[in-house]
Amino acid sequence: MADETFDLVGSLERVRRRDQVAARELVEHLYPLVIRIVRSRLPRRVAEEDLAQDIFLKMFTRLEQYQGNVPFTHWVSRIAVTTCIDQLRAQKRRPEFRWADLSENEAEVLDNVLSDPTAEAPGDTLAAQELVDRLLEQLSPRDRTVIQLLDLEQKTVAEIAELTGWGQSMIKVRAFRARRKLQKLFQELQAQEKP
Repeated sequence: MADETFDLVGSLERVRRRDQVAARELVEHLYPLVIRIVRSRLPRRVAEEDLAQDIFLKMFTRLEQYQGNVPFTHWVSRIAVTTCIDQLRAQKRRPEFRWADLSENEAEVLDNVLSDPTAEAPGDTLAAQELVDRLLEQLSPRDRTVIQLLDLEQKTVAEIAELTGWGQSMIKVRAFRARRKLQKLFQELQAQEKP
């Protein structure tokens, strides 16, 4: 993918002298590498072009830090991977689940449930399962485990305690809190759907 005739060393020298043409050529040369990294680690709800732009911005602002100890493409790759990981961490700290994140089928199922909770079309089962999975993804791994075991697999609190090694009271409290989180997520989706 890389252009073998590209003079990376010369381009870096010109970029350090604030040559805009050299900077544009450097971005064009590195773009396939950066976009491949972004696409393999793309956080949800983040446009790949925006993330790539952030990576190039960091690369240019930190160019003076590049010492030449490693190949330049490795250095840029590290910036790209770190930027993607930082985005994923930020997303985990502030999880957000929006109506726009739903597939067309999931949105239709949710809309049907909101308009008539007793109605269920034959094709809604799979979409409903996908919606439940999406909502469960928003929970912490422990909360998700408790809800899956208790509510979806219909295990008793004693069975879950035996499987996980957690105390029964902890399981009950965790299940209560997890259900409240799910209810809040569902209510947020309802609020987004209403005009």
